[in-house]
Amino acid sequence: MYSESDLAQAVEAGVLSPQAVEAFRNHVAARSATNSADEEHFRLLTGFNDIFVAIATMLILVAVGWIGSYIAGTIMFANHAGPVEVGVTAAAGGFTVAVTSWLLAEYFTRQRRMALPSILLLLGFTGGMLVGFSGIFGANVPWLAEQINATTSVQHERLIGGVVAIVGVLTAIATWVHWKRFMVPVTVAVGAVTAVGIAIGLIMAFVPDARDWTNPIVLTAGLIVFAVAMAWDMSDLERRTRRSDVAFWLHLAAAPLIAHPVFHMLGVFDGDISVPMAALVLALYVGFAMVALAVDRRALLVSSLVYVLWAMYALFQSTGAVELSAALTGLVIGSALLLLSAFWQPVRRGVVGLLGGLSDNLPPTYQPVTA
Repeated sequence: MYSESDLAQAVEAGVLSPQAVEAFRNHVAARSATNSADEEHFRLLTGFNDIFVAIATMLILVAVGWIGSYIAGTIMFANHAGPVEVGVTAAAGGFTVAVTSWLLAEYFTRQRRMALPSILLLLGFTGGMLVGFSGIFGANVPWLAEQINATTSVQHERLIGGVVAIVGVLTAIATWVHWKRFMVPVTVAVGAVTAVGIAIGLIMAFVPDARDWTNPIVLTAGLIVFAVAMAWDMSDLERRTRRSDVAFWLHLAAAPLIAHPVFHMLGVFDGDISVPMAALVLALYVGFAMVALAVDRRALLVSSLVYVLWAMYALFQSTGAVELSAALTGLVIGSALLLLSAFWQPVRRGVVGLLGGLSDNLPPTYQPVTA
């Protein structure tokens, strides 16, 4: 199995000519009757060996993390127990996982270019660094509290918020170094989610009243991540390089940050949903569908699917179809999504045609065909 970035690298290496690759794309587009950009290609598996290596990788990372924590806890602090010891053992396990993930990535990511193991190794490295830094700084929170004379709960919250920010920044820097070395597409999305977590944590720690505005804050963060995703998308409108893969993961990260706050602010799950509210949810879903069609990304539709299912279920309940409401909901929504998938290209051409000059910054609606 190959990806568009693989084809681009084959052209750069001189293995294939640009004309041969373009002819191949045209052949695939004609056979499937779809623009290749519309398919949202991303590679998760190159073969069953990916699953085999992924299972082995998870076993190794769990084992080395356990061993690292055990050595630090048993040998270094055999007769002690306290926050310092807990922090050090957590740091030892986390950093052991991070180092092991990096070493394994040197082979499975840089040389073998295996997709699923590369994602797991990235998550192992980032998670290990996060746990490691958290353990070190967490163990020193009591000492830091004494140094700054933090005696009130507010002061403690701000101290912890500052520690979280430092840990997040260090983890983000480590993730950036991993990106520069291995260029795993999901890395940018992981960094974006980390940055969002840091920002929200700082806001909550230093502005206590902001806790009443959690949903708007998360929504704002989601829109920012969406804008970053669009920037990556617009740098590769035909989706033939790694930049398109990066944009895919960024859209996947932005979608729940946008969809969930919107529907939670509407109070969709606060109680029995009324018919007007259900209609509003359906209207919002149609709006999300228009955005998804325009940018040619389906993540927003998937993230908000549970809300439209609940709204449609409530509508059928209100009409008296109690026993069949769940079945009818699945039938209607499933049929609508299948129809949208089948007619994605013509519907998208209609939506993009309404945008005028903005269409120049969106993926093409037609696959160019050469003679």
